[in-house]
Amino acid sequence: QVQLVESGGGLGQTGGSLRLSCAASGRTFSTGAMGWFRQAPGKEREFVASISWNGGITYYADSVKGRFTISRDNAKNTVYLQMNNLKPQDTAVYYCADKSGGGPGRLALSYEYWGQGTQVTVSS
Repeated sequence: QVQLVESGGGLGQTGGSLRLSCAASGRTFSTGAMGWFRQAPGKEREFVASISWNGGITYYADSVKGRFTISRDNAKNTVYLQMNNLKPQDTAVYYCADKSGGGPGRLALSYEYWGQGTQVTVSS
C-alpha cells in the first residue's frame, strides 16, 4: 500500500505561482514513477505531468508545458509541481498518483495509488 497526501493548493492569481507537494509513504518511494493529474468541475480527469523514479524523464501536457515543472526529492519521499504563470483554466482539483512500476506515463489507468486531491483556484 502507498499513501499519498497532497498539499500546497489554494487561491492563486493569474500570472502568479503555486507549488504543490505530494508526500508518499508505505513503500520505497524512489522505485516508482509519479504523476500529477487534475479535474475541473464537469470535466474528466486529465494528465498534467509525470516523472520517472530518478527524475531523469519528465512528461507534460501541452497546456502546461513551459509553465509547470514536476520534480521529486526521493530523500524526502516527496514529489512537487511548481506552477508558474497561472491561468484561470488551471483551476481544478490536483491529484498526485503513484505508478508503482514502469516508467512515467500519461494514462490515469496506469497509476495504482492516488491522493485525495488539493484544490487550486486561479482568479482572473
